[in-house]
Amino acid sequence: MNRELLMLVEAISREKNVERDVVLGAVEAALAQATKKLYEGEVDIRVSVDRDSGNYETFRRWLVVPDDAGLQNPDAEELLMDARERVADIEVGEYIEEAIESVPIGRIGAMAAKQVILQKIRDAEREMLLNDFMSRGEKIFTGTVKRMDKGDIIVESGRVEGRLRRSEMIPKENLRSGDRVRAMIMEVDLTLRGAPIILSRSAPEFMIELFRHEVPEIEQGLLEIKTCARDPGSRAKIAVLSHDRRVDPIGTCVGVRGTRVNAVTNELAGERVDIVLWSEDPAQFVIGALAPANVQSIVVDEEKHAMDVVVDEENLAIAIGRGGQNVRLASDLTGWKINIMDAAESAQKHADETDSARRLFMEKLDVDQEIADILIEEGFTSLEEVAYVPLQEMLEIESFDEETVNELRARAKDVLLTMEIAREDSVESVSQDLRDLEGVTPELIVKLAEGGVHTRDELADLAIDELTELTGQSEEEAKALIMKAREHWFAGQE
Repeated sequence: MNRELLMLVEAISREKNVERDVVLGAVEAALAQATKKLYEGEVDIRVSVDRDSGNYETFRRWLVVPDDAGLQNPDAEELLMDARERVADIEVGEYIEEAIESVPIGRIGAMAAKQVILQKIRDAEREMLLNDFMSRGEKIFTGTVKRMDKGDIIVESGRVEGRLRRSEMIPKENLRSGDRVRAMIMEVDLTLRGAPIILSRSAPEFMIELFRHEVPEIEQGLLEIKTCARDPGSRAKIAVLSHDRRVDPIGTCVGVRGTRVNAVTNELAGERVDIVLWSEDPAQFVIGALAPANVQSIVVDEEKHAMDVVVDEENLAIAIGRGGQNVRLASDLTGWKINIMDAAESAQKHADETDSARRLFMEKLDVDQEIADILIEEGFTSLEEVAYVPLQEMLEIESFDEETVNELRARAKDVLLTMEIAREDSVESVSQDLRDLEGVTPELIVKLAEGGVHTRDELADLAIDELTELTGQSEEEAKALIMKAREHWFAGQE
């Protein structure tokens, strides 16, 4: 019977193109599973088949665990102190084994054994196919639509399957069974049954990889795509950089008569692509990203990581784009928050900021409008700047003498100290139940306290727009925090 077992193993190994040891491992698992059914409880069984003779031995085993851990499964675990009474030098994590009677091959349920063996072989085949596929280093999966699975599309390439989730498809794209499709390999999840390769056609990385295939200069290192932003199926922007002065990055990506960019567009259901020149200068990068709109001026706010971009009225609609698409993509591409405005809006905003700074200086520094306006004209916008800008820079202001400069700096420092003490007092008055609320950080506590919110109930009473104005959070974050604050109101209610 054992010789017949080895012959069966050899036959299956050749038929399925799976290593002999893998098949023998499946046989061992089937024998172990059959043996477990003879015992009550979650016992651990190991079967060892001799690779030459086909004879096999069966062992029951216990995992050695630390004494202080206790036994989670007494049927398959043993404490270290008990284990050392049997094997003196055994350590935690090792096994104590005891030979038991082997189950005869003939007594194994034929169907159960067959299922275990075939499943093990299928898993091994699947893993071998996947390893072979992934060893090629391909980033784009090319295959045929095989079937639909709960809204997802299963794509087959040879004997390997990938899963294209509905959320990763291009909107309005209608893929049918038998269609050829290409997608980006995002990850491989071996825990997924059937199709473990997760695909995407909407990811920015897919567009970058398509350009890499169409533009040899990218592969050669002469060009580099720095970033990509997409509105899948509609419009996209890519930022390119040339590492060779002789190579025009935009023209090279476009290709002769647009052949290269058109190939990418055709693959992505007509998605229009704007090719932008990448720049280390953030302002210059944003100007390029907003093309085809012409920019009049731009103001950079490093602290808020935002830019105010001024365009004339004729370019306003172009800069914003349909449904805000152009400015949204430009913002995603550059990583900067972009505020589009016309000259009148810019002038009004500047006037409002000037008025705000003027009132701040006149009230807090106790100076007249003339001195406040001089500070504003010299570029000062906050009390911190007045207090801590290098002394020499302020002495260079022609309208101020040294005595005036020192007095202004002293007043600014005093006001800031008073404000900090008041802020600390306000924060200290914040209730413990608000401090302990999930999602409330020390930085958030300061902002809430400054806005007069000191208790959990006061936070729960806020509207979403009130909280976003206070803290600068997104609407989703503000909504989640308010709902969390309100949970205790409904505790115990059905």
